[in-house]
Amino acid sequence: MKKKIDKQAVRTWVRNAKKVCKQLILPFSVFQAIRTIIFPTTFDVLLLAIFILIYLGFQYEWF
Repeated sequence: MKKKIDKQAVRTWVRNAKKVCKQLILPFSVFQAIRTIIFPTTFDVLLLAIFILIYLGFQYEWF
C-alpha cells in the first residue's frame, strides 16, 4: 500500500524552508562578497552571482 502524503504538511514545510532561506541569503551574500574581494576566483564570483540572484528572487517574489 502507498502511504498518503499530506499536502498541507508539505506546503507548511516548503513555506518554512523559504522563510529560513530568505533570512540566511543576505548574510551569506555579504560574506561571499567579502571573500570575493579578498580572493577573487571564478568560483567565488559565480557563487556570489547565484546568491544575488536568489536574493533578488526573494525580494521580487519570483519564488
